Amino acid sequence: MASKTKTVYVCSACGHETSKWYGQCPACQEWNTMEEELRTVETGSAKKRALSSYANRASVQKLQEISADTEHRFDTGLRELNRVLGGGIVKGSLVLLSGDPGIGKSTLLLQICEHLGKKMKILYVSGEESAHQLKLRAKRLGVTTDNLYLLCETDAQYICEVIASEKPDIVMIDSIQTMNITDLNSSFGSVTQVRETTNLFMRTAKTLNIPIVVVGHVNKDGNIAGPKVLEHIVDAVLYFEGDRNLSYRILRAVKNRYGSTNEIGVFEMEDNGLFEVENPSQMLLAGRPKNVSGTCVACIMEGSRPILAEVQSLVTPTGFGTPRRMATGVDYGRMAMLLAVLEKRAGYFLGNMDCYVNIVGGLKIDEPACDLSVALAIVSGLKDIPVPEDVLAFGEIGLGGEIRAVNACEQRIREAEKLGFKKCVVPRYNLQKIKNTLRANIEVIGVGNIRQAFEAII
Repeated sequence: MASKTKTVYVCSACGHETSKWYGQCPACQEWNTMEEELRTVETGSAKKRALSSYANRASVQKLQEISADTEHRFDTGLRELNRVLGGGIVKGSLVLLSGDPGIGKSTLLLQICEHLGKKMKILYVSGEESAHQLKLRAKRLGVTTDNLYLLCETDAQYICEVIASEKPDIVMIDSIQTMNITDLNSSFGSVTQVRETTNLFMRTAKTLNIPIVVVGHVNKDGNIAGPKVLEHIVDAVLYFEGDRNLSYRILRAVKNRYGSTNEIGVFEMEDNGLFEVENPSQMLLAGRPKNVSGTCVACIMEGSRPILAEVQSLVTPTGFGTPRRMATGVDYGRMAMLLAVLEKRAGYFLGNMDCYVNIVGGLKIDEPACDLSVALAIVSGLKDIPVPEDVLAFGEIGLGGEIRAVNACEQRIREAEKLGFKKCVVPRYNLQKIKNTLRANIEVIGVGNIRQAFEAII
């Protein structure tokens, strides 16, 4: 029997399918995300052919019979990228690299090709640029390896055939939104095309044991374009963060089946490519103003790495009936909570003051350990008394005004000592726990509430 076509409506946010159009997706409740697609329905002999293909499927294995050797990883040549991936690219894995347009995704892929090309064969598939454009960009970045092969194609089935015949050691796909399967009637970048092409590349990577790195676009909300199932299919999801107008980029793992999702990598974008920032703390503290009120240094943990960042606050009398509050780099709700605690528990009246809080360098902090630094910066701006330059503070503030303990206290203190700080204000419970084992040439002050913290340094 001949195949038939039918019309379905697919949600671009979650991939839910319905037979008729809705203004709001019944599954994820998003508005105006239902897109029309034509589907081919196979009947008769086509179904029989599909059933006969089960003869070539994998067989059942006992868990004890499967080898548990350590996974083989490829060194990318960039220690910051290796840190985020958990040690390198795992053989046979599918990695999704996403970020805003112009953030440096394609640049990063070409740069690691230069290092990987010394010993391995690399296939770079581009659906957005021509071979001449790739050659010009590679020349600008200094990529001269002889083991880099280019393929400018958008047919995913043909690309998988080339991978199977050429047997490269690693494959780069730029980007998944430009790939398509010709048997599907939907357009390029649609929910169905993105989902099915990703599934095809995933099966190819697992079957041939070849790692594939896929570039993904993001939508206006900052999420990966395409259905959410795309992130479930791949083994690792990496986000490139940062403002295109700033030179610093942060690479963060949102999902990683082969490593931690708490690590970050810091890069600096220059004319000839991305360069690693081995000491992010020193970079974020560069250019600190001296003897200026409203600034305090915080220490946060990104995975196993302590990072020092400068918290700035500006507190001024409001010119309107309702004071204005703005937070950049910290959660607005948490800043509002800290302002309420300062008024209720410490006696600092901020009801007629505009308050602005900013984390220097474009870093986004969501760790409660920065509460004490934010509070000290706000009080310093309110009283117009500078916090000493050699003072660092960290700790979580509760609604009762108490300073709660945080993790990795000793690592934070060592990082502060390494960068030349002389005094560190920490939660009292943390100091009692580490005072017998701490070996650092820095004054450590334990405080139990916010009043004691202010009296210790202001």
